[in-house]
Amino acid sequence: MTLAIETKQLTRYFDDVQAVKSVNLAVQRGSLYGFLGPNGAGKSTTIKMLTGILVPSSGEISLLGKNPWNRDESIAIKQRTGVVPEDLALFDNLTAREYLTFTGRMYSMDLGTIRTRSEELLSLLKLEGVEKKLTVEYSHGMKKKLALAAAILPNPDLLFLDEPFEGVDAVTSRVIRDILSIYVGRGSTVFITSHVLEIIERICTHVGIIANGQLVEQTSLEELRRGSSLEQRFLEKVGRPDAEQIDLAWLKDSPVRADAPSAVLPVESSSEGSAS
Repeated sequence: MTLAIETKQLTRYFDDVQAVKSVNLAVQRGSLYGFLGPNGAGKSTTIKMLTGILVPSSGEISLLGKNPWNRDESIAIKQRTGVVPEDLALFDNLTAREYLTFTGRMYSMDLGTIRTRSEELLSLLKLEGVEKKLTVEYSHGMKKKLALAAAILPNPDLLFLDEPFEGVDAVTSRVIRDILSIYVGRGSTVFITSHVLEIIERICTHVGIIANGQLVEQTSLEELRRGSSLEQRFLEKVGRPDAEQIDLAWLKDSPVRADAPSAVLPVESSSEGSAS
């Protein structure tokens, strides 16, 4: 098994707080790996260490067989890697075309290739009508699409996406999924975080679950589906409140307005193991 991403005892402290605790990732080349966890579990911190934004407190990282923290190997890795970070990191006073041109030149791409790929990506992601606007004027969803276009532009072998489906419409979400399927189909590797478990279960080949900074699950979707759904396994690993612990008497006892819809959602007991 050839690995695109491998970590050994990867750890990160922020002062006295251990945000990531001895994480051992093993991400196969050609896989679409979903990295899951509740808010504050350590997902973004892990991605920042993998992509060279944060220095690990301890542990080892290998990307495409190279060490991203080795001075002689880091540039070669970055040339083969695309990233959509948590905070997007766009330049507000550039247009979409200018930003894509800047990104392409950073990857040493020739202007003709940059121009051709930019046109295709702007059209595909429905940004061609706003390409003359500065990115500071973009909505969050538009910024997300531009960040994705920039990550894809150099045709990387390894793609890191931190919450790519957040704030995008259903049509764009489908386009992103199709793009990722093409990437994985040609042998590239995608490492993605998302809170939308339905999408992860639909598109990913492998998943890792992190909780309280620890990697508590790492398996293929095929193996996982033999025993449960992704949602069931996720809730088992990260924990969920029992129905009897959800005590909102003020909500339960509030009178129902005469004009309110009468839909009733079932509340599961803790023994059922999954929310509907």
